[in-house]
Amino acid sequence: NLGSTGYSAKENSAAPAASDAVFSDVQDSSSYYYTPVYWAQKKGIAMGFSSDTFGTNTICTRAQIITFMYRLFGNGGVPSQACPFTDVSKDIYYYNAVNWAYSHHITTGTTASTFSPDKSCTRAQIVTFLYNYLGKGQTYQTSVFQDISRNSYYYNAVNWAVSRGITSGTTSTTFSPDRTCSRAEAVTFLYWSAKS
Repeated sequence: NLGSTGYSAKENSAAPAASDAVFSDVQDSSSYYYTPVYWAQKKGIAMGFSSDTFGTNTICTRAQIITFMYRLFGNGGVPSQACPFTDVSKDIYYYNAVNWAYSHHITTGTTASTFSPDKSCTRAQIVTFLYNYLGKGQTYQTSVFQDISRNSYYYNAVNWAVSRGITSGTTSTTFSPDRTCSRAEAVTFLYWSAKS
């Protein structure tokens, strides 16, 4: 029973209850995302994509990733100001999450008036969201990745994420910044952010 956002009914709730469900697509304990997925589930950060799957390879939207961050770091806080984005309605499940992210300078949106909640989130975007909340201001002179340009908006964010052990890239020399971020990758980034 999936909604238009690709969330199950329980995922759409503002504060999902923790579950002990076993996901049929998260069985291999040696996979990079095994521990992060079940950690996220126990913490109530990300529940199942369906009754018995996590949706490990399903692409995360910008709204979903901000919601995951809000559940981990936001502590239910609701900013007093109105959300500035015209594409984020007050009755949508991610309203408080996006508003929280905006008030904490995690995101300024895709334009001054839009957040683009249903757009797929890239790997560069998620590490930038995390950097803006946890590592803002830290700068780096060199990068281990050949596909990260010094003048890119995510240069410091990616290098910060590497320095904190949040990611080691898609290969030893590439980060793949424009690749879309899967649910498995999203909770893995969050897991290592919380542990670092």
